[in-house]
Amino acid sequence: MNTRHIVTAYDEELAVLGNRIAAMGGHAERMVDEAVAALINDDTALARKVIADDVVLDEGERWIDDYAILLIARRQPMADDLREIIGAVRISADLERVGDLGKNIAKRVVAIAEAGQPVQLFRGIEALATLALTQLKQVLDIYASRSIDSIAFMRDRDGEIDAMYTSLFRELLTYMMEDPRNISPCTHLLFCAKNIERIGDHATNIAETVYHMVTGEQLPLERPKEDKSHRVTMPAIGETA
Repeated sequence: MNTRHIVTAYDEELAVLGNRIAAMGGHAERMVDEAVAALINDDTALARKVIADDVVLDEGERWIDDYAILLIARRQPMADDLREIIGAVRISADLERVGDLGKNIAKRVVAIAEAGQPVQLFRGIEALATLALTQLKQVLDIYASRSIDSIAFMRDRDGEIDAMYTSLFRELLTYMMEDPRNISPCTHLLFCAKNIERIGDHATNIAETVYHMVTGEQLPLERPKEDKSHRVTMPAIGETA
């Protein structure tokens, strides 16, 4: 059997895996972007589209799991190739979860829209989403290029997302204390903000997976994954935070 043919076929199979990850990544980005747009614009039709689109990522993750098992059984990969395959499985799981988080945001659109909240309540959500989506796009670019030079920066960006989330958490608590009518919609917005913050964590997970795929080494564990919202003190009624 022609060895060169076997190697070429194997490279093509690995490329198929990479292309599927890229497609899932693009779909996950779009879902989150549309979910936030639906939230800000009270667009329930767009929210329903986002919820329906989640099945694409569910199917994508299952396809990659099955394809990875087939590749391992057929090719018995070692070292770099094995890390490539296992890495794709891990990344697809993170992307599927990003889609779930986008869907969760979309599910709250109707409840928030009915309350008719002022636009300033959404500015922090929009800024947080922009930061998280930028991080997700950058890490998918790193996966495509295998250029790991900026991975340390990705971890720093995750810290920025956590800090912005904590600030937004405090701001929304203030709105709730100022007017009890804000409690229900602001609670929904808090869940939306937490979902967006978690997207940043999944993007960082992907960056760490890519680093392991390329180098065969694990990044140090000193990365804070938790926000500091649990440290925020609830102001007394009538006070501002």
